[in-house]
Amino acid sequence: MENIKKFFPIFDNNKGLVYLDSSASAQKPFSVIKAMDNFYMNDYSNIHRGVYKLSETSSSMYDIARKKVCDFIGAKSPSEIIFTRGTTEGINLFVSSFSSLLNEGDEIILSEAEHHSNLVPWQQIALKKKLVLKFIPVLSDGSLDYKWLEENISDKVKLVSVSGQSNVIGLRNDIERVVNIAHSVGAKVFVDAAQLVCHYKVDVSELDVDFMAFSGHKIYGPTGIGVLYGKAKFLRELPPYQFGGDMVDRVSYDSATFKDISEKFEAGTPPIAEAVGLGTAIDFVNEFGMDKIERDSLELTSYAISQLLKIDGVKLLSSRDANGVISFVVDGISSFDIGSYLAMKNVCVRVGKHCAEPLHLKFGVESSVRVSLGIYNDKSDIDTFISDLQKAINIVKGV
Repeated sequence: MENIKKFFPIFDNNKGLVYLDSSASAQKPFSVIKAMDNFYMNDYSNIHRGVYKLSETSSSMYDIARKKVCDFIGAKSPSEIIFTRGTTEGINLFVSSFSSLLNEGDEIILSEAEHHSNLVPWQQIALKKKLVLKFIPVLSDGSLDYKWLEENISDKVKLVSVSGQSNVIGLRNDIERVVNIAHSVGAKVFVDAAQLVCHYKVDVSELDVDFMAFSGHKIYGPTGIGVLYGKAKFLRELPPYQFGGDMVDRVSYDSATFKDISEKFEAGTPPIAEAVGLGTAIDFVNEFGMDKIERDSLELTSYAISQLLKIDGVKLLSSRDANGVISFVVDGISSFDIGSYLAMKNVCVRVGKHCAEPLHLKFGVESSVRVSLGIYNDKSDIDTFISDLQKAINIVKGV
């Protein structure tokens, strides 16, 4: 297997690092870091309206990055791509704008496995506008209860908003089925794809999703940039989320008109260098190919699960069909104790509720340990993790 770590300077600068927290944030390859450095050193300017060379160059690079995202997710036009600060802002933007079309008693369906970012904004707007929230149950194998969705869909439902892949269970949801069910009553579909785009090739046109959001930093790009995708015909119906420079068409003291998509949703100076970095990150994963990334991730996830199940007391929250994300608990041992011991061994995992507290409560656990894989992980990382995990358990148990 190719040594992919060589593309990531973090591993040269932290010898022995076993990084198993990519679902929280992935490490950055040289190419992304260099692209952003070069942009700041050689090409930086604010975009649009400047008639000098630097501004024209920056504007072109920003527009090229938008086109790369468009192609990466199979959108029909770059105008359907809105740059945000991340998945969370993308969801909040969408909730704020979409809610203007909703009335008291309208229903929004989420799932029991949602990240807080795709739960709390809907809670707050539901309280404000007296909307009804309903939740697709999570079954014992980690999958969503699609039969429940079929039985509870109605013309009162205006939106189904679900994650493409759980950040706790690691199981890919059947988005095609969700779309078919929702569209049968005219409801729209929003997908939180923060985890999905890291491990699977996503084609929004093929899936026929209406809206989708994801973050750049989870697919080897920089922090501070994300994407909100929406079908053009629906984005045009939504009001702006913020107001200010670059999103206006004409302004007087009494009124203002706004630009067409996607510009009307990008008020102020955008994350220009971050867009360049995201475009470079997309180039990076495209070089490997998302099909290969998916296969390698599934293989390594399966190996990690098989090794975990050999340890007495380990209980998986994740499905055996998980990809890239594995959450577990150990009988009688705090997840924080495990995480702290692993940290001393330079093994990086995440502990806690992973911004999905209701799902942990459903599973009857306070917190869990999460191992999440990136393109740079290999079996030696898993072997080191398993060995140190067993040592942690032995120490706590006094073995």
